[in-house]
Amino acid sequence: MGNSCSCFRITSPRHSSKNVEDTYLPEAEIQPEESASNLQHISEREPEDLESDPSSHPTAGPLFMQRSKSDARNCREKRKSQTNLFESRPLKKSSSCSTIYLDDSTVSQPNLKNTIKCVTLAVFYHIRSRSSNKMLDIFDERLHPLSKDGYPEDFEERDPDHRSIYKFVRTLFNAAQLTAECAIITLVYLERLLTYAEIDIVPSTWRRIVLGAILLASKVWDDQAVWNVDYCQILKDISVEDMNELERQFLEMLQFNINVPASVYAKYYFDLRTLADQNDLTFPSEPLSKERAQKLEAMSRICEDKLAELHKNGFKKWSSLDNITLLRKSNAILS
Repeated sequence: MGNSCSCFRITSPRHSSKNVEDTYLPEAEIQPEESASNLQHISEREPEDLESDPSSHPTAGPLFMQRSKSDARNCREKRKSQTNLFESRPLKKSSSCSTIYLDDSTVSQPNLKNTIKCVTLAVFYHIRSRSSNKMLDIFDERLHPLSKDGYPEDFEERDPDHRSIYKFVRTLFNAAQLTAECAIITLVYLERLLTYAEIDIVPSTWRRIVLGAILLASKVWDDQAVWNVDYCQILKDISVEDMNELERQFLEMLQFNINVPASVYAKYYFDLRTLADQNDLTFPSEPLSKERAQKLEAMSRICEDKLAELHKNGFKKWSSLDNITLLRKSNAILS
């Protein structure tokens, strides 16, 4: 408080290995327009290579979609050669003028079971279609085991199947009572870790990487977060100190970038549904009832009224990528 001058250090937000000169600006040389009151909001301080980070850019395709394309194509060709396509895939009900079919999953309230299935399928493709075996010691189960029972001899070479990944994640979500939205945020943090740390998910690291992403997502998303000691009650062979260190290093590798814009969240939700459709993980649909249609209409009116009030009061979003243009449509006529 008593110092008459201070300094600011400007450094690159990512890739510390790059040669970046440190610039020091005395307080007396700072112009009035560069005062603290005119500093950019944190959501506007975007890295230069934002488009290369699918977990932050709303239009860049997620990594799991890129890694699932070739594998999904091979699976479809294999099914076609083995049996008739129309016999292997059930017919999907389509909406008509008299009946509208909807499932109980929406972008604001996703279905928990189906969302976890899609997220674990994305993790499965990350492991199966990895381009290298780069890893970090903090995620290696050989150095930080999650179980004292030991692992099979081919543990490091055999890729886990989708069922094993789903069972692991489903157990954590059920025991900790986490939401479906938390599962989507988990996948965003996982892919952000792969981009920032430049690593891949391998058979010996996928559990701890997924666990670290769940730890962080549950604390950022849920109002009443699950404590690390509570996860030790689920995974009884892991210590609190190990959980704390896992969370700390995960955060450091994310460079404390835990912000997930609404546009990125929505992109991951709809791409997960596309992935589910490509792998025949259909979301169960039911005819739209009159009661549910009235509830949807009421919720839509409430959201539109809130947004209109915010715009009326001069509210402005920080990120231009999240701007939403509302188009009022005519009410649906149910027969």
